[in-house]
Amino acid sequence: MLAKVLSAALVGLDAVPIEVEIDIASQGLPNFFMVGLPDKAVEEAKERVRSAIRNSGADFPAKRITVNLAPADLPKEGPYYDLPIALGILLASGQLQTDISKFLFTGELSLDGRVRPTNGILPQTLLAKDKKLEGIFVPQENAHEASIIQDIKIYPVKDLLSLFNHLTNQQLTSPLFNENLNEEVEKEYDLDMADVKGQHQAKRALEIAAAGGHNILLKGPPGAGKTLLARTLPSILPKLTFAESIEVTKIYSISGMLQGKPIVRTRPFRSPHHTTSLVGLIGGSSNPRPGEITLAHRGVLFLDEFPEYPRQVLEALRQPIEDGIVTISRATAKITFPAKCMLVAAQNPCPCGYLGDPDHNCRCIPAQIMRYQKKISGPLLDRIDIHLDVPAVKVEKLTERDTIKAESSAIIRSRVQAARDKQTTRFKNTNITSNAEMTNKMIRDYCQLADNCLSLLKTAIDKFHLSGRSYHRVIKISRTIADLAGSENIKPEHIAEALQYRPRMEEQS
Repeated sequence: MLAKVLSAALVGLDAVPIEVEIDIASQGLPNFFMVGLPDKAVEEAKERVRSAIRNSGADFPAKRITVNLAPADLPKEGPYYDLPIALGILLASGQLQTDISKFLFTGELSLDGRVRPTNGILPQTLLAKDKKLEGIFVPQENAHEASIIQDIKIYPVKDLLSLFNHLTNQQLTSPLFNENLNEEVEKEYDLDMADVKGQHQAKRALEIAAAGGHNILLKGPPGAGKTLLARTLPSILPKLTFAESIEVTKIYSISGMLQGKPIVRTRPFRSPHHTTSLVGLIGGSSNPRPGEITLAHRGVLFLDEFPEYPRQVLEALRQPIEDGIVTISRATAKITFPAKCMLVAAQNPCPCGYLGDPDHNCRCIPAQIMRYQKKISGPLLDRIDIHLDVPAVKVEKLTERDTIKAESSAIIRSRVQAARDKQTTRFKNTNITSNAEMTNKMIRDYCQLADNCLSLLKTAIDKFHLSGRSYHRVIKISRTIADLAGSENIKPEHIAEALQYRPRMEEQS
């Protein structure tokens, strides 16, 4: 007898439908075959399914069983197919008689029949909704993750026996109600801008970067506060929109990093060590998985000790920074991952760290300094919007009593949110959400400059020899500064401030 159960496979960040076909032959020696390009985890499902069925009180047929995972040319991996295979065997053996064609099933089985949680539940739920199915049966621990999707029934499955009872109408399982995502949860941050002594210009630059989603490079001596400033940045970032939350949650669902949360509500902050490999940062492996730049999507990718990363790794950042996507090609697949994140980098000016510091003598010879600075190529530096020197904080500033309370992150975040709301309205009919993502055509449409602004820009191009890319990035930063100031039009003072954040001539050479 033949039975078919609908399941799903993960390809990149999306799910594709998989039809699990089970045939139980009345003739032939008892055996269990799996076909359809299964990996080792799928092959081992035979033993898990056999024990789960027996320990749930059902009979495992001692016949020739063939399981086909269609389409046959798509590699299958992971334990997602345990539950649909077990269900198909019960249907094909006649122990269960019901119509399940309008439902999708996914989950890993333990030997006693319990259903274990799996990764990638959110994309599979989206697939079930897109296919206009009535519902999806998921592991009980993944049910809240699936429930953020509206207009589809989510059935939590505790074990194989409870699923059998539900399908035979002996003991129905109630579908889970959709999560209420309208309640705002105020996140507590460990670091606050009010606790950062001095560095007013750096705080201003970070505010601009957060408001427009701009990349930023912090350069200064050891102990100046570069890392502290970068790690305080999440406390002033604007809140995620619902569409952005779904994008980020899909990535973390695939990667198994949701940690019991149904949805990611705050912008990611990823800080990989400088020994991270190319695959770890960009993504890859034989079956492509998201890298750190994709895990930072809609958030921050912080690269501390920027020049210490291998040059090959840094150069691989060029295209993702520019395009906001990472395309990974393998013999079996070509996967595109999103990578729209803020790049925040920090570095010392030289190997010893004290080049240009008035209070410390630099111990590096010119060749060392040049070799150190050349670790980061000009094209990569040109893709970073804001370049900022972070000087050491004077001891008097560190020890003085606060007569005037510094602005808290909450106050700065309110300005950043107001500026980002303007951008959301501005780009409502497009697929972008921030000024940093504007194309050249959008710059012409949304950043029209008066004659005095154009004159200032032309002078700056001649004096600083700005590239075409730098020219457009100055305009983007100016648009963000204008948004923070509540100005509809870009003014000369906005252009002038934006020009301060471009690198000096010797840094580009």
